[in-house]
Amino acid sequence: MNDGKIVIVDDEKIVTSAFKALFKVEGFKNVFLFNSPKEALSYLKKDEPDLIISDFLMPEMNGLQFLTEAKKLYPETSMILLTGYADKENAIKAINEIGLYKYIEKPWDNDDLIVNIKNGIERSHILSNLRSKISELETAHNELEKYSTRLETLVAQRTEELLQANKKLSGIINYCADGIIVIDEKGHIEQVNPACENMTGLSESALCKKKFQEIAYSDKFEQNDASHNKNGEIFGLSEERNEIVLRDYYIKNALSDDAMPVEISFALISAEDSKEHKYVGVIRNVAEQKETERLRDDFIATLTHDMRTPLLAAIQTLKFFLDGALGTLDEKQTLLLSTMLQSNEDLLGLVNALLEVYRFESGKLELCKTVFNAKDLAEQCYEELKPLADKKDIDFTLECNIDDDLEICADRAEIKRVMINLCGNAVNYTDKSGKIVILLKSHNKDLMFSVTDNGNGIPKEDIPHLFKRFSQGTTKKRSTGTGLGLYLSRQIIEAHGGKIWVESKIKKGSEFSFLLTDVVKSNKNIKNKKEGVYGKH
Repeated sequence: MNDGKIVIVDDEKIVTSAFKALFKVEGFKNVFLFNSPKEALSYLKKDEPDLIISDFLMPEMNGLQFLTEAKKLYPETSMILLTGYADKENAIKAINEIGLYKYIEKPWDNDDLIVNIKNGIERSHILSNLRSKISELETAHNELEKYSTRLETLVAQRTEELLQANKKLSGIINYCADGIIVIDEKGHIEQVNPACENMTGLSESALCKKKFQEIAYSDKFEQNDASHNKNGEIFGLSEERNEIVLRDYYIKNALSDDAMPVEISFALISAEDSKEHKYVGVIRNVAEQKETERLRDDFIATLTHDMRTPLLAAIQTLKFFLDGALGTLDEKQTLLLSTMLQSNEDLLGLVNALLEVYRFESGKLELCKTVFNAKDLAEQCYEELKPLADKKDIDFTLECNIDDDLEICADRAEIKRVMINLCGNAVNYTDKSGKIVILLKSHNKDLMFSVTDNGNGIPKEDIPHLFKRFSQGTTKKRSTGTGLGLYLSRQIIEAHGGKIWVESKIKKGSEFSFLLTDVVKSNKNIKNKKEGVYGKH
């Protein structure tokens, strides 16, 4: 330990010089040498050392007197007395009375001296730390006594506050307009509030004998089927995913037999002393909201439907003019009428898209499923869009990793709409001389379709919004379309019981895909399966 502060007192300069040389060799830097005990005492009053070494016989005051005064200043500091052989007995007696650390006889062994110095410094540090800890413990003990005297008052105060809070919480729960329900991991109902009793027409005692799945249901089969995941957790709730909102659910009233549309927010409320998870659900009646949405959608559907007839008439009239049926047009007239025709056709496309969205959301559009050749449909979509790709000099490729005669059962027109939309978007958003690959493949009874491009890609934060209504491009680049194409594509694929998704990286491109499950109906040439690739440059 060579970083301690050492004070050495000896009236002989030759001794202090010897100490100075020894400490320099041993690497001690914080050494203060004095030939006068009084000067040393003046220094000690200003600064605390880690070790004091003093000679025994000195003219102003002897070493015992000096160390006695130093002991009053710093009781924990280690002190070593240097003494001759003749003074050894008196020194030992005085050392025991004063409580010094050690005495060392002159002449000393340097190695032994260095060991004693290091041990003395370490002892000072240990005693200092011990004194500090004792002081901290005494302070903590005093604080603890203060807290102990206030503990009963504090406990009584907190208990009263908890009672008041519990009364408020009970009042909120009992008089809340929304239903509140507590269930366990398997869906067993454990507690409900009066609003939930009114919604179901059953008392709390009757409800506690049922499961949540017995009083709530959804028109969407996949939601009922997914009420438990593979780990048995209800609705997939876990410590990682501790909140979920259930939409498109209904609560059936046992008295009136009416079905009430509701939204249910579930949250995990695990108890610290129990490994079993509990879930609290807030059930909100959304009947008025649903009715408002229905009226709004009906209004939009009626409006858009009524707009189709005048739009079609205007488009047909403009085509008559452009075809020359009503006379020859000059260049400016042709350009003007062509622009008007394009605008009316774009508006008609928006009207038709809105009508299709309404039909899917209202459940009024039924899929017309037939059995057809999947490869023929993909080739037809490819051929329709190839001229647009050629205009931009895009490497447009179709890869069919299925049999030529593979047939699927689906709504051909709607699946074509999705294929055209995904491929058309790829052509629109891919730069000139880019590359687009359309892939069609099957596995067992499933069919997968994907479109890959090397365009600018889609920011990660925009991907969750792409398949929502009126989503137009990304935050960095907006499109001029209706914002309904991908939303309608999702509605069509999900109506078939399939999935649609996108994977994208900035400056690398995007891949839009959809999967139709259990749609393959026939595959006559399984043994002679071959791969078809079209359109490579």
